[in-house]
Amino acid sequence: MTDRSGYYEKEWETQSPAEREERQTAWLIETVRYAYEHCESVKEKMDEAGVSPGAVSSIKDLERIPITPKRDLVQLNREKGPFGGFLGVDPDELKRIYISPGPIYDPHGREDDEYSLQPLFYNAGFRKGDRVINTFSYHLTPAGIFCDEAINALGCVLVPTGVGNTEVQIKTMMDLKVNGYIGVPSFLMSLIEKAEGKGYDFNRDFAMEVAFVAGEILPDSMRKRLEEDYHIIVRQGLIIADIGGISYECPEKNGMHFSEHRIVEIVDPQTGKQLGPGEVGEVVVTPLGHKTYPVIRLGTGDLSYYEEAPCPCGRTSKRMMKIVGRVDQVTKVRGMFIHPSQVQEVAAAFSEVERVRVRVDREGARDLMLFDVELLEGRAGSDALKSKIEEKIREVLKLRGDVVFVQKGTIPKDAKMIEDIRKWE
Repeated sequence: MTDRSGYYEKEWETQSPAEREERQTAWLIETVRYAYEHCESVKEKMDEAGVSPGAVSSIKDLERIPITPKRDLVQLNREKGPFGGFLGVDPDELKRIYISPGPIYDPHGREDDEYSLQPLFYNAGFRKGDRVINTFSYHLTPAGIFCDEAINALGCVLVPTGVGNTEVQIKTMMDLKVNGYIGVPSFLMSLIEKAEGKGYDFNRDFAMEVAFVAGEILPDSMRKRLEEDYHIIVRQGLIIADIGGISYECPEKNGMHFSEHRIVEIVDPQTGKQLGPGEVGEVVVTPLGHKTYPVIRLGTGDLSYYEEAPCPCGRTSKRMMKIVGRVDQVTKVRGMFIHPSQVQEVAAAFSEVERVRVRVDREGARDLMLFDVELLEGRAGSDALKSKIEEKIREVLKLRGDVVFVQKGTIPKDAKMIEDIRKWE
């Protein structure tokens, strides 16, 4: 049986909080200086706030720099061109350019593990020789490729299955005796249920041992099934397209340890001031030593809280306990963010449409995206119009959505553009 315990960076992961703060502060000072000198948007924010690079000499001093909400990256990409003024290297030096919904152009440089994903995957339990399916998308967005590179660097054998194609995925898992999974938790459960529906005994016919899940909330009931019924080691983490790994679970499953390569703050969404243990606030992240895309104080929009009591695993970092909500209407569906501006873009493409609202719900382990469409007076919904709008949804949001024509007056004028009505057990 493979030993899936241990540390990726034991010295860093187990050092005292004071030693960690000293190390990260020195790294932060250099990161802020570099970002100020090379990134237009960082310099503008700091100059407007009257903060010079020399004024940041501690993690606490980060409070003086305005937060850049992730939702603002869409507008910044429109105003300043690709990368929104945060590119820290010559664009000709890039390895790849990704396109996240918005669109947001995400640069991928040539720094070793610049997304800091190798520690997350190792500490989740992946080891050399594991055969791993990576079910994140390899098309346009970063998740598929940057997870692929990190897991390969650990010596795993990666099978790039991407999203969908459940029949092919099931056969691949059987034929290759795949024992690792990367992707959203609901798709892993869907694969298992689909296999059982075809008459297989998952525990007998498949070799799955370890899974790293991200991109959506992992309900306790689903985790219990995966671990107790199918004997899979399940670890979750927080990863965002723009800067990669933020936090990860250890074997104790006692919250998600902050990455050693990131400054993670939990802040008051109104003031940007750092909060203490147990206080709910926005997750704000600064990547350390990231020269390609050194976004200082990126506001993820996720609401969470942290604890700093010692973890039985021996790691001494703070731990993000769970995601409890969102600051804004930007919502993650099947691992992809959708923005109100994208919903507006879909609506604006059709002269018949007066008002729209997106409802995000769940059916079993699957996310549903429902587009309520209210038409102008005298206009009637049709199958042809429904198909055209759904095609536009796939084009703009890169996800499938179901159009529902509703009566005029159904959608309040002050309704949220995106309403998340999912219930997490």
